[in-house]
Amino acid sequence: MPSVHSLNVSLGGVPKLPVSQVKVSLNGLEGDSHNDLKHHGGLSRAVCLYSLELIDDLKLEGHNIYPGSTGENITIKGLDWNVLESGLKLKIGGVVIILTNPATPCNTISSSFNLGNFSRISVKKHPLWSRWYASVVQEGFMEVGDNVSLLL
Repeated sequence: MPSVHSLNVSLGGVPKLPVSQVKVSLNGLEGDSHNDLKHHGGLSRAVCLYSLELIDDLKLEGHNIYPGSTGENITIKGLDWNVLESGLKLKIGGVVIILTNPATPCNTISSSFNLGNFSRISVKKHPLWSRWYASVVQEGFMEVGDNVSLLL
């Protein structure tokens, strides 16, 4: 079963740093904020998700990426990233989220990539390698190790 590998927050910027558990509200993870509110945060981008397996594959390509380095709040292991699409609901611990859209990468995460090539996780250039934004449907708590379930 897919599960939470890492929960990551920061008071602005990257990397986001790991926490063991967190309260999640409609506005996102407690203790997390953004430097650029035009492109990050808000109800439709309250949470950012990424795949541990994709991070591991990117490391094999020689990129300096790790959980939280690209600004994701939740790093998930064991989830088939190919099935993700806008409108899909996920239950993580006591929280329910709905995927809104792929997260567009920007130069603030360039240090995670060879030659600063942050477009390596752009949905336009590399479909299925993108992070995802989500809205929070049901507030609650989540912690590292929580199961991640797809809701129909």
